[in-house]
Amino acid sequence: MPISDSRPITSSPVRTLTAVAAATALLVACGGGSSGSDPTAAATALKGVIVASAYTAGSSTDPNLAGGYYQGALVCIDANSNGRCDDNEKSATSDATGAFTLADARGSAVIADVRPGAVNTASGVKVTQRTVLRLSADQATEQGDAVVISPLSTELVRLMEANGTDYASEKQNLADRVGASAAQVLADMNTVSSAPLKKALLTESNALANRFEYAIAKLDRGDLFPDALAVAGGDPTLTGKASVTAATATVAESRKPITFQQAEQAAFQVEGIPRYDHIFIVMLENKGTNRILNSPFAPKINAYMKAGNQFTSYYATGNPSEPNYTALGGADDFGITDDSQWNCDATGANAPEDLPLPDKTQPGLASSPFKATCTQTAAVNHNIKNSPNLFNALTARGMTWRTYNESMNPGQDLRTDSVADAGVTAADNVYAPGTTGGNAAPIGNASLVFQVPDGLYKTKHHPGMAYQNVRSAPEFRWSNRTLGGGQWDANLKNSTKYAIPAGYDFDQFSTDLASSNVGNLSFVIPDQCDDMHGITYTATDGKSAPSDCGGNTIITRGDNYVDRVVKQIQSSPLWANRQKKVAIVVMFDEGTATSGFNACCGWNPVKTASAGAGNAANPLKQSADGSFAKDTSVNNYASGNRGHGESVFFVLNNQPDAPKGTVDSDAYSHFSFVRTLQDMFGLADPAVAGSYMNRSKYTERFIAENIVNLPEYAGSADTHFDAVRPMNHAWIAPATYVQKQSSDIDPATTAQVGPDGSQVNLWSLKK
Repeated sequence: MPISDSRPITSSPVRTLTAVAAATALLVACGGGSSGSDPTAAATALKGVIVASAYTAGSSTDPNLAGGYYQGALVCIDANSNGRCDDNEKSATSDATGAFTLADARGSAVIADVRPGAVNTASGVKVTQRTVLRLSADQATEQGDAVVISPLSTELVRLMEANGTDYASEKQNLADRVGASAAQVLADMNTVSSAPLKKALLTESNALANRFEYAIAKLDRGDLFPDALAVAGGDPTLTGKASVTAATATVAESRKPITFQQAEQAAFQVEGIPRYDHIFIVMLENKGTNRILNSPFAPKINAYMKAGNQFTSYYATGNPSEPNYTALGGADDFGITDDSQWNCDATGANAPEDLPLPDKTQPGLASSPFKATCTQTAAVNHNIKNSPNLFNALTARGMTWRTYNESMNPGQDLRTDSVADAGVTAADNVYAPGTTGGNAAPIGNASLVFQVPDGLYKTKHHPGMAYQNVRSAPEFRWSNRTLGGGQWDANLKNSTKYAIPAGYDFDQFSTDLASSNVGNLSFVIPDQCDDMHGITYTATDGKSAPSDCGGNTIITRGDNYVDRVVKQIQSSPLWANRQKKVAIVVMFDEGTATSGFNACCGWNPVKTASAGAGNAANPLKQSADGSFAKDTSVNNYASGNRGHGESVFFVLNNQPDAPKGTVDSDAYSHFSFVRTLQDMFGLADPAVAGSYMNRSKYTERFIAENIVNLPEYAGSADTHFDAVRPMNHAWIAPATYVQKQSSDIDPATTAQVGPDGSQVNLWSLKK
């Protein structure tokens, strides 16, 4: 049955092992002795290998993953289903090739207990965190005397238990997920000759191994089930806690210690957020909810919103763009309140390390607009060093990221903005009647020709650009790619500003979709016209002429571009593979609030930078003993994280049984989204606050426990609104609770009172 409550699981679809071929290898057993003199034991022995994988840092392309085996791991019949080879359970120890022989293997739960001290031969490194791998009885019967225990075999057992399904069905599902045949998916991947298949098996094995290791960490530490922020109604650890609003913290603690099987399921539902394989984030610009919701200029976006799931109270971090993109990359804007280039006020210890800088003194960059020096009155460092972010975190787990950027000058250094180019021209876009709200005449003039303008591609719109450790990462250039579909695409080949590299791909997004070689996390970033931002440019005849890169027509332009991108993704092989969990997020970087203090969920609620009496915000740093203290080294940090109102945020996914057309009106922010992505990709641990990056750790509990160092939150009238939580719809508003609305929401919209009619998790894979 599906594991959905905290009751111990006493039954399992793993059935009694049948006899397999006779074993002749030496048995190393815990109290079991040798089986050589016992014909019955030999006839029922289980033989096989325990397969491992490992990630090695340093690749300048996709992650370097290697296969190997676990040496020194115990294999036993886990008779009491506690996820451990107990002293009274007969066990065998794997050798240097991962091989083992276990006598009398007729139990209902065979596991490989990989304890600290065992060696992962894929890396040659000793294991430091215990993990447990599993084997189904059906697989043991099928593979005879050459069984393979691996993360993939473990996942098959987990899926059978989660879905209440059979071995054959889940084996085929797992095979479809990695593009293998049913006969290949559970084989020893170290013996697979096909390079693409081996890569696919290694990639999935690595991702699964991370999850199962985390599952045992939860089990061994005695976590309660489920995670606190996944409990229906709200976090039970808040009830009665000081510095928490009592009216919004009302859930009594009823959880129990997690069981082995629950721990495995929970590792794929961190804080109630299911594991996804691929997330595409389509970034749009500068339009609050009131400009897009039900707009006649954005019929396609509105149709997608209704077809998908909407987060209707999603708040930006600041204004203008750059703080929001930086916050989306790592859950903080670090006091940045402008769009200045990433080396501004980056001197001394903060000086850029990815030299040479991409200014026009460098070979091939004579057209570069990048300034080698940049100082400003505010003196806020724009080059963020040594701060955790989504890009580094994904890479460190052996996963991939991409940023797809539209309308870059071919061959330019991606660390600098694009420039105008007289050699690249395009006709004006012409829209048919009705595409801009029922206008009687077409919009646009095909006889007008425009030169590609300055700044279509802007580094301020790159979520990783401010982070030194992202720009310096070996995979940085590999992971930044081109995005097609722009007005000037057809003539980019005529560029006069940069030397176009041989074989240059003007639309890697389309290429990657065709081969499914996209990132686990992919930011899709249109240019400043297609993202609704807007810039000014004129026709090549020198006359000032209106373009569709402004006014309401830019909304139509962006609407059409979003439609193109969504259709591309939804027509890809990746989207069609229902065993791959894929979602598209369409969001705006900021709203259009008139107030400079219009946000929620981890923001800085104090109204002035000085704040008085030492109440200004400071980032927190963790000490060696685990405690948190103020980090006062960030100049003018308190100026940031102020918010800029609500904006559109909706999700489409490829799972046919997932909820559709559902709304979550709880308040979330960019920090909430970063926390959600960390849960989704298994990048953090809810029991370890410091594992969440920057302000994404600012939950109600964390703020309450660190209120001395977070004086900006003292006296909060609504700690739920002011704190971060994952976007899982677990919290249920009290009946009299008035949902917050920012000043940029349609004035005709009445603030919601009480909970949503549905409490469905909008990321759920099943209704």
